Formats: sequence, C-alpha cells, structure tokens
Amino acid sequence: MSLSRDLSVYSHPVSDMFEWPKNAKAWEPYMLTDEQVNSFNTNGYLHNVKLLEERHVDLLNTELTDIMNPVSTKNDLLYEMHHNESTDPGKVVFHCLGHWRVAKSFHDILWNPAFVMAAYQLLGKKAVRFWHDQLFCKPAKHGGVVAWHQDYSYWTRSIPMQHLTCWIGLDDASEENGCLHYIPGSHNWGLFKNPVLTGEMDGLKAFLSDEQKEEFKHTLPVEMKKGYGTFHHPLLIHGSFENRSVRSRRALVINVFADGTISDSDEPLLEGVPVIIKGAKLEGQFFPLLFDGKI
Repeated sequence: MSLSRDLSVYSHPVSDMFEWPKNAKAWEPYMLTDEQVNSFNTNGYLHNVKLLEERHVDLLNTELTDIMNPVSTKNDLLYEMHHNESTDPGKVVFHCLGHWRVAKSFHDILWNPAFVMAAYQLLGKKAVRFWHDQLFCKPAKHGGVVAWHQDYSYWTRSIPMQHLTCWIGLDDASEENGCLHYIPGSHNWGLFKNPVLTGEMDGLKAFLSDEQKEEFKHTLPVEMKKGYGTFHHPLLIHGSFENRSVRSRRALVINVFADGTISDSDEPLLEGVPVIIKGAKLEGQFFPLLFDGKI
C-alpha cells in the first residue's frame, strides 16, 4: 500500500521500525526507575537513556541526508527549514521542524516504546501528546552555537506548562563537537524572555541575577553515545557550544506535552498548521496522542 505524501495523516506507525509491547510484562524493560524519575524532578533533566539501536540511528541518518538536501521535493511540508540559522556567517547550524511529516523513520520514532514510556513517567504519568520535532545539525570544524535558553519561553502559546523535551544523539556527542550543556536546577528559576536561538551564546544572561550567572560556572556537559537521549524540563536552561572538531554533531529533538494542553493563541501554532482557537484543546492530525498509559 502506498503511503500519503504527508505522513501526519497517520496517527500510528507506518513501518516495522519498532515493536509495540503487547502486555504489561513487555513494557517493563522500558520503564524508568523511581530513582531516575526523582532525579529528573530534582535536577530538571535525565540523561543517558538508551532509546535507539544502531540500526535505528542508521535509518534516521539516511533520511536526514535527504531532508538536508536543498533540492528535496518533500520539504515544502516542513514547518521551518533553515540550512543555516546561525547569526555568525562563519558558523553553521542546520535547524528544521516538521520532518515527521516527510520521512518514515522520523515519523515512527514518535511511537518508540522506550521514548513514550519515559515521557509518560516524566510527565507525571499523564497521557503523552506530540507537540513538534526538531533537527539540530552542526558540521565538523565550523558548527555554530545554540544559545542558552528555556524551551517553554518559545512555547507560551500553549498552556498550561506541562511540556517535555527529549534530545537524541544521531552522532556521538562530546564537548569537542558541541554537545548539549545544562544548568542543573535552573528549572526552578522561573520563566525568562527568550534570546535569539542561534545567536549570541550568552544572550539569556541579560535577564538573570548575579547569583544565577554564577551557576554557569557549574554547567553540565551532556556527553552521550549516539542512540542515547536526554530529557529535560521546559524551564531548564540549556544550550550548546561550537563544533570545532573533525566530527559532525547531529541531533533529533522530540517535544511533547501532557494530553489536555490547550491553545493560548488565535494565530497558527506552527507554520502550515490550521489555527486551533484560543482555549481549545491541542489535538488532531498535527498533535497526535502517542501514549495513553494503558498497558
């Protein structure tokens, strides 16, 4: 059976990339421990969670190559496409949103059992609904920065704040090639204005107290092997530095929220997505339910 050109019409996997557990016992290998959940709640993040096998990473990177092709015929369906979003002309950050609509592996990873179970637990055992995806790719030797920021500062058009971000490495990530960095505990600082995402690294500091700025002396580099993921709270301050190494640093981001989140805007929430009026529940074709917690 041929698939629709726009994979967002399918609120279920369209390939055999992952096997969906058939009973409660089969879900057990994917469950986080109480210690992991408590650590997330205390620190604002949980890193080094294995989400993908090497074969999955290879599939994603193959389709990523096509997405990054400037003449790809599929990319009109993306919400955003920036072959270089860096404000530094000497650096490069490839960034796009909406690739779940055009590539089978990026579509089906949303229903990865390891991902949805972790997201369900970290959202306080609330049903998980998809928000949007992102790709951040930094080429070797001249990859740019992603400035310190809080994810929810760009998402205030959706309320209440019950969101979660998962960053998944498609390359091994290290300090040398521009891995993610966290400010542990900063999810307790409240909401700040958002800086230019791929602009000046320290732009957010203009909104912080001197005491908060001191915490940047204790940043946590999130070094992980490809196929591993890190989850973080929507207010956790994070960013990533330049890639000056000889290795690329490609990463997939999946953003979700708890079912029951509503629109707080009468403007389109994503480019090309029909308006969901203010006060209406976020659901339907572009915000599918990924996991209801029933096992």
